[in-house]
Amino acid sequence: MKIDLLNQIRETNPVVLNISNFVTVQDVANGINAIGASPIMSEEIAETDEMVGISNAVALNLGAFSKPQVDHILAMGKAANAQHKPLVIDPVAVGAISYRKKVALDLMNQFQVDVIRGNAGEIAALAGVAWDAKGIDAGSGNQDVVEVAKAAAKKQNCVVILSGETDVITDGEHVARVFNGTPLFQLHVGSGDMLSSIVGAFCAVSDGDYFEAAQTACLVFASIGQIVADQLKEERPGTFAARLMDELHLASVADIEKIAQFD
Repeated sequence: MKIDLLNQIRETNPVVLNISNFVTVQDVANGINAIGASPIMSEEIAETDEMVGISNAVALNLGAFSKPQVDHILAMGKAANAQHKPLVIDPVAVGAISYRKKVALDLMNQFQVDVIRGNAGEIAALAGVAWDAKGIDAGSGNQDVVEVAKAAAKKQNCVVILSGETDVITDGEHVARVFNGTPLFQLHVGSGDMLSSIVGAFCAVSDGDYFEAAQTACLVFASIGQIVADQLKEERPGTFAARLMDELHLASVADIEKIAQFD
C-alpha cells in the first residue's frame, strides 16, 4: 500500500466537500482537518456547482436526510461526475430501512460513485444479498463478506469498502484486507462517517487509483485508532474520540508502517 499518500495529503491540503448528517458533522470536519485535508460542508443546493468546483473530492453521507436533502445529494453527485471529482458515498442503514435502500439505489442509478463505504449489512443490501442488519450496526449474516463486497462492487461498478473487525476493500476483482483497528471505533458513532470522508481525501491525491486510495485510507485510519486504543487501559470512548483527533494529526507514515497488518 502507498502509505505515503498520507504525506501527500498533508503537503497538498486537498479540499473535501461533504454533505454530512447532523449527528456527526463536527467529527467529520475535525477528522478531515486533523489528518491534513481541508473540510467544507454544504446544505444549500444553489451553491452546488461552485462548491464542487473548488473541491478535490466529494463525500455524500446518507445518515440523516429529508427529501430536499436528497435533491441536494443528487445534484452534488451529478456535479461531481460532470467536473470529474472523485465521489464517495456512505449509505448509512440501507440494510435496515427499506426507504433508505431505495433512495440510495435511486441516487446511484443517476450518478456514478467511485467508492462506497459501509458495514456488512449496508454493503450486503446494495449487493442484493440476504443479511440481518441492525440499524446503523452491521448485524449478522452467514455470507462470505469478501464475496458480498465483490458483488456490491461489480453491481455498482466502483470500489467498495466493507468496514468491520477486518476491513475488506475491493474493486470487484482485486481484494485487500486490513487487520488493524480497535473495538473502540464501535463506541464512537462518528468513526465510520469520518472514515468515509477521509477516504475522499485519499482519493483526491491518488491520481485516479481509487482502489489504492481506499485501502490506504482504511489502513491509515485503522492503524491510528489502534495506536490510540493501545494507549488506554480501559474502554473510554470519550477519551478515545479526543485522542483519535490528536493522533490523526500527529501519526507519521513510519508510525503506521510499524504496526500495519494487511494483505
